[in-house]
Amino acid sequence: MKYPKLVPERVCTTPCTVYRTDGLNRDGSKKRTVIFEGKCFHSEKARQKLSAEKQLITLSGEALFCGDIAPDSPIIDGAVEIGGREYKIYGSEKAKNPDGTVNYTRLELI
Repeated sequence: MKYPKLVPERVCTTPCTVYRTDGLNRDGSKKRTVIFEGKCFHSEKARQKLSAEKQLITLSGEALFCGDIAPDSPIIDGAVEIGGREYKIYGSEKAKNPDGTVNYTRLELI
C-alpha cells in the first residue's frame, strides 16, 4: 500500500547539510561526518522545552526531511548547517507508516 508523504519534496526548498559528530580527531576536536546533503523544510519558530534535568531549553526551530535521512541509525545527533548558520541538533524523530517505513524525519534545532 502506498502512504501519503506528509512532508512532500516540493516543500523542501532550503539547502542544508546534516553532520554527525562521533569520536575525536588527533587535535582533540570532534570528528564530523556528513550524513545528508540536500534540501529540507526549515521553520524558525522559537519555543521552550523542559529537559530531563528540569532546565529550560530554547529551541530555535526545526528541520523536516522527506523520508529517512539516516537509515543506518535510529538516533541522529550532531549539527545542521542551513543558510551559512550552524545549529545543534537537540532531538530527532522518525515518523513511521503503519508498515514500518519512515515517512519523514524531524530534527529539533538549538
